[in-house]
Amino acid sequence: MMHPDRFRDKVMVVTGAAQGIGRGVALAAAAEDARLVLADRSPLVHEVAQETGAQPVVVEADLETWAGAAMLAARALEACGRIDVLVNNVGGTIWAKPYQAYEPDQIEAEIRRSLFPTLWCCRAVLPAMIAAQAGAIVNVSSVATRGIYRIPYSAAKGGINALTASLAMEHAQDGIRVNAVATGGTEAPPRKVPRNPEPPSAQEQAWYQGIVDQTKATSLMHRYGTIAEQVAAILFLASNEASYITGTVLPVGGGDQG
Repeated sequence: MMHPDRFRDKVMVVTGAAQGIGRGVALAAAAEDARLVLADRSPLVHEVAQETGAQPVVVEADLETWAGAAMLAARALEACGRIDVLVNNVGGTIWAKPYQAYEPDQIEAEIRRSLFPTLWCCRAVLPAMIAAQAGAIVNVSSVATRGIYRIPYSAAKGGINALTASLAMEHAQDGIRVNAVATGGTEAPPRKVPRNPEPPSAQEQAWYQGIVDQTKATSLMHRYGTIAEQVAAILFLASNEASYITGTVLPVGGGDQG
């Protein structure tokens, strides 16, 4: 059943909203009249808020910390009274290299970046969703759970898949649906805030090209997707069109199942 007013008056929290897929979700949801709460640790999120043409609540927060996630949930509830939808979009590979080339602190940084924001934000919004006996959570995962040169990132996204399945089992009784979109390689404008501020060496560029080549090779369509293709899947799972779907990881990688 199609719902032309899928998000009208729905309160949607979007993390990592300053650029890329998060920005795409924010703009598309605004066009469907969602009441948005946009979060990012970059002040660029204010520019996205202006792009929406709406008046979203904007929260600058470090979601790698519990304090940041708790503050985000509190601000959303204070401003909007409830949280109907949470889109967990923070994450992304910082380094590209064979596993044995990662330093221990780099491994920990990758896990903090790509797993903890989703863990913390799910925990932060759950009390309000349980009280409302309703809610939808969409976690952004990755088909890179099977891939080369980013093993810590793969492990973090595997953790998100496990979190998605288990949280869905635990809270279906509370009317809360939890799903994930496993994004494939996605064409996007150059990042305004790079994940790794250090310029890559020639070797690191070669390793990253290895990721690109593997991503295209394992996609049946042999191409990268677009931000719009990822956004469409995320908003479908966030909407009542997916009312009988929970605990599911939907690969959006041109046939790469992750």
